[in-house]
Amino acid sequence: MRERTATIVGALVLLVLFFPLGFVVHVSPSFPGSLAGSLVGIAAALLMVVALAYPVVKRVPWLKDKVTKRVSMATLLAIHIYAGVAGPILAAAHSAHKFNSPLGIGLVATMMVVVLSGYVGRFLLARVAKGARGRAGELATLQAALAGGALPNRAKAPPITGLTRFLFERQGKSEPVTREEVALALADVEGAVRAEQAMQRLLKRWTDLHIVTGVLLTVLLVLHVWAGFYFGLRWL
Repeated sequence: MRERTATIVGALVLLVLFFPLGFVVHVSPSFPGSLAGSLVGIAAALLMVVALAYPVVKRVPWLKDKVTKRVSMATLLAIHIYAGVAGPILAAAHSAHKFNSPLGIGLVATMMVVVLSGYVGRFLLARVAKGARGRAGELATLQAALAGGALPNRAKAPPITGLTRFLFERQGKSEPVTREEVALALADVEGAVRAEQAMQRLLKRWTDLHIVTGVLLTVLLVLHVWAGFYFGLRWL
């Protein structure tokens, strides 16, 4: 299920990242201020506000106690992910590739960083963490074996040649693994664990970037909505 979610969200993230490049072939200066464009923009803003529910509930203890009695954090996270991707897609459509405002350009750029950092932090960090847990168990087993425990056995397949190779699968005999082989495997696993730990630290910074840019995106969104009302809604 998670793999399917990661694939779907990954495709939507790519859409968010590549959508603004459409300004090369299409620009509609009148669409953002039209009735249809404004409705799309309002829907995008509402989805971005909905996406804020998860981080707010997660970090406010008394609110978390009340909300989780009715809605689980897993459900809120799913809403956060899909609303956090659908909102920027509608926002990109609302812009109609009209990038002649510093505020609008900053909003779109920040939005893209928020979406990308969120995807990296949620899916890639989780995958690396899962791999690190598996490596930790393998490391403990090899350390115990090298310290004097029972050495694992390795299956030794008999040589198969000719037509037999394609028709039959023979069960090989097992033979003990030497301590030298265990030491080499331990060194390889330790190197992999260090690499995964470094990747986890890097992706943790991506998560921090997601939070900071998310706050900045909220500020820019408020300014964008205020500017729309201040300068007037053309479709009224």
